[in-house]
Amino acid sequence: MEIQFLGGAGEVGRSAVLVNDRLLLDFGIKAGEPLQFPLDRPQVEAVVASHGHLDHVGNLPTLCAGDEWPEFHWTPPTAALARTLAQDTLKLHGVPQTGAQNGRFQPRELGGTYNCPFTETHVKRLTQQSRPHGYGESFRAAGHDVTFYDAGHIPGSAHVLIDDGETRLLYTGDFHTDDQRIVSGTTARPDADVVLTESTYAEVEHEPRETVEEQFVRSVEQTLWEGGTVVIPAFAIGRTQEMLLICAEHDIPCYVDGMGTEVAAMLKQHPGYVRDPEALQRAISHARIVTGQDGQRRRIAEKATAIVTTSGMLTGGPAMTYVPEIRSDPKNLIALTGYQVSDTPGRDLLETGSAEIDGRRMRVAAQVEQYDFSAHADRDGLLDFLDSYRDATVLVNHGDRCDRFATDLQNAGYEASAPENGERVVM
Repeated sequence: MEIQFLGGAGEVGRSAVLVNDRLLLDFGIKAGEPLQFPLDRPQVEAVVASHGHLDHVGNLPTLCAGDEWPEFHWTPPTAALARTLAQDTLKLHGVPQTGAQNGRFQPRELGGTYNCPFTETHVKRLTQQSRPHGYGESFRAAGHDVTFYDAGHIPGSAHVLIDDGETRLLYTGDFHTDDQRIVSGTTARPDADVVLTESTYAEVEHEPRETVEEQFVRSVEQTLWEGGTVVIPAFAIGRTQEMLLICAEHDIPCYVDGMGTEVAAMLKQHPGYVRDPEALQRAISHARIVTGQDGQRRRIAEKATAIVTTSGMLTGGPAMTYVPEIRSDPKNLIALTGYQVSDTPGRDLLETGSAEIDGRRMRVAAQVEQYDFSAHADRDGLLDFLDSYRDATVLVNHGDRCDRFATDLQNAGYEASAPENGERVVM
């Protein structure tokens, strides 16, 4: 088996792994200014997507350019999430293309820009080529036997086991070994010869989820009691729904804004991929949905309430309205709920107390706190998972310090390495 890393090696973002020059695992985008994309756009027979986050599926529609399009294999929630993300990217970064060609007027079509290298047509083709599969259902893709296992990261996330007849590769995707409110932790440990593992939190030990939630709730309630507003930037997929579940459980008054509302509605259609569908329904009913019309967001920002909104790293979305509105008052709170990639406004805000928001550099007097509601396994979780693969070859990616984690694994007796982007590995 030959594996080439087109993105995600030594970094968090733009995951893309080519197997035997025929099968592609994920094809994402790396957040930041500017956005970054995989090193190459290969012509492949099939694509297998591990889960519906932008850094894993955000660039998939570009594979539908030209005359031949690959099949896309994923779980049903990942299929729906990939389409939702593509439409959101078109809305945020697409520019209508107009003009006349050969003397005839061409209709408007979003996309075809640097930050949105695909168009509406490519997204339609993506849907046309969709091939959904459930957990444990083996299928054929580009001459390989493939099976999905629940990865415990977000609804529909999957470990991907690929067998080419000689080598069994387990691509972990992003995974968590502990339970979250939205999904249960992974327990799957399929046999494999090679494990390609994520390592996002390889040098971190998460506090117990109960402790993090208790601290978060106490801070939010204190802010509201003092008359402040709480803005909770959250990833639309997984994290927004997790925050709504927490707010409902603790009876915290809240609004929800952005793509997370659409995702929550979609997840109701796939109850088998959610830990507690009834609790999710109660959480959705508990929150007040923002429509964003007639200055509604600015009025809400003046209330003593919590606002769960995209984007999680302050790179766009309704947060671009809420943060400027509340930033000047120290009694207000911005509660970041997840990982902040370098060169994003969220990371900048944490490190400097200011950030570029919607094209303007702003100092923030409001309180800024970060809570580790990570959907990734920490160091102990990674080691616990990999303990089942001591006889396998381990390849480390999807992390800021992949080489250091690979060295730690070597010192613990594993055959491990951390390939670089562009590198080919023959197993």
